[in-house]
Order: sequence, then structure tokens, then C-alpha cells
Amino acid sequence: MKIAVSGGGTGGHIYPALALIREIKRMHDDVEFLYIGTEKGLEGKLVPRENIPFKTIHITGFKRKLSLENVKTILRFLKGVKDSRKMLREFKPDVVIGTGGYVCGPVVYAAAKMSIPTIIHEQNSIPGLTNKFLSRYVDKIAICFEEAKAFFPAQKVVLTGNPRASEVLGQDGIKGRLSSGLKLKVPSVLVFGGSRGARPINEAVVKSLAELSGKPYQVLYVTGDVHFEDVKKEVELVGNPDNVIIKPFIHNMPEVLAGIDLTVARAGATTLAELTSLGIPSILIPSPYVTNNHQEKNARALSDHGAARLLLEKDLTGPKLVENIDQILGNEEKLAEMRKAAKKLGIPDAAARLYSVIEELAKR
Repeated sequence: MKIAVSGGGTGGHIYPALALIREIKRMHDDVEFLYIGTEKGLEGKLVPRENIPFKTIHITGFKRKLSLENVKTILRFLKGVKDSRKMLREFKPDVVIGTGGYVCGPVVYAAAKMSIPTIIHEQNSIPGLTNKFLSRYVDKIAICFEEAKAFFPAQKVVLTGNPRASEVLGQDGIKGRLSSGLKLKVPSVLVFGGSRGARPINEAVVKSLAELSGKPYQVLYVTGDVHFEDVKKEVELVGNPDNVIIKPFIHNMPEVLAGIDLTVARAGATTLAELTSLGIPSILIPSPYVTNNHQEKNARALSDHGAARLLLEKDLTGPKLVENIDQILGNEEKLAEMRKAAKKLGIPDAAARLYSVIEELAKR
């Protein structure tokens, strides 16, 4: 089988695509892939590292206000469709899957017009503009949250979950703890704001360091590379408690997550897929700066079911953050309930589910 994949812009679109490719290769090493992205997008760095055949088109996203740039985007879209047709004719895929980002627009649209079976994967509870547009042309729409179903033609929708959920299973939590400097028999909290970090979360944690000192739990605090030096300077002024480990970035996140009791994080789709797959309770602080406020909707999909606590950024303070951590880790019954609720929402076989949809389409 040959599968063409397109997804770009942010890690939330790229990591699920790479996870799916890795899982399919593990199950079926004879499947061939072609990844179509943009040269300047994050996918241009990540995909070649995986030794996946990679080709590029030039495309930009629409501005939400009327502008001359949108006219240029339409012209780039048409050129992208033409270039995609050529790549797809050469590769001859059995199925084309788009995992989000504006690069998927011309690629998946071209495939649909060429009568190649198509599928889009929507990671969030509220879809982006590209997937809303493509939903009219594709054969199947894979979703990760039940809440997303309302935005698409019901007959096309299938709940598969996020392939990243499959990747975090079976990891060695003990090895993850030891690699990050955490003690084995002490309750552990992971605090992070995404790959680049989040300034409001960093500010709340730094202001809480004195209060965190002496707590019966340990904290692994990931600042993000961009903010690490600034945080380091502030920590030098207030002191670094023995039970708080500060790092700029974690490269083995699945391994580390496997050994964590509670997570404080943004509410990106990939993060939530990992947390629910592992059954990790969380305090979610959604970014208010994303399209359609979709992170808050993502977070509520967990908090409404008792798997997480929602803490809006406007309400975030150091004392409020510590209070929430204390209330969860200090109540074993509450912690167990949240673990159970998170696990219930997880779809650990997401990659296999998505591949079964691809297989079904390929047989048509």
C-alpha cells in the first residue's frame, strides 16, 4: 500500500502524522509513504529526520480580515493544487490523509478531485478552517473528541483518537523519572507549557517556588527553551527548592509522562491524547490565544468528565496553582477518581483505528 500524508504548521498537526507513520511501519513494514508539507514549516525539519520521503509546496494561510494577501493565498492555493497533482500522479497513493494545517488544503483537495480516497484527521474539539473546507470533499473524517462531530457531515465521521496516544503506551516510567532527576517513591507533578513554554505558567511557578518548598511532592518544571534563561535569572533571586527540578526542555516526554502522577499543562490536542491514554490527572490552563479558543473547548472535554481541573489563564496565580495541586495530590481518593476518568476518555489504539479506516478506503 502507498499512503500520502500532509500536515504542517504546528507540532499538533505534525506529531500525530509522524506517530501514525511510525505505528503503521511497525505493523506493516511494506507500506510506502510520501509526506507533502512546506519547506519553511516545522515539518520541513521534523519529517526528513524520520527518513520519510518529503516533498514541498508553497502555500500560506488565509488572513481573517479582507486583504490583498488573501488574493495571493488563493493564487498559491491553485498553484499548490497543480503541484500536488503532479506529486500524487508520480507517487500513485492508495489513500491520502491530511492531519491539519493549511498545507493540507491543496494536497487533499487535489487528491479528492483525482478520485483518490481521502481522509482528514481533526485533533481538536473545534476544527480549523482547512478541515472545515476539506470536509466537503473527503471520504472520511477522523476525530479525537466527540464534540467535533457536530461540525462535520455525520455520515463521514469516525472516532479514532490521536495516534500519539498509541506511542506513549508501554513506556518505562521508572526510567523516565530517573532520567529527569525525580525520586522514585515521591508523588510527582510535571509542569510544562508546550514545546516553547508559556510565560503566564512560568510566572505562576516562579512566584510559587517558596510555597512549593517542603511540600510532600516533587515538581518537574519545564520552562521551554525560549524562556529558560529568564526563568533561571529569577530563580537565582528567590532560590530553587530541593523538590523542584527545572529544565528547559524534555526530549523523552512519553517516557517521563509514564512516571508522573499529575500534570499541569496547556490543552493542546496532542498533550490531552497522551494524558488520557496514560490516565494521568491534570490541571489544564488552556491558551486563550488560539483560533476559536479551541484549547478551552479541549480542556472542558476532560474537566466536564472529571479527568482534569480547568484553570483559566485569567484566573492563574501562584497560590491558586499550588492550591489546586495540593487538593488533588493530597486526596488519594480524588486522584484515583481522576485517573479512572482520564483513562476512560483515552483511545490507546488510535493508530490502529485510523489505519483500519485507511485500509477500508484503500479497498474501494
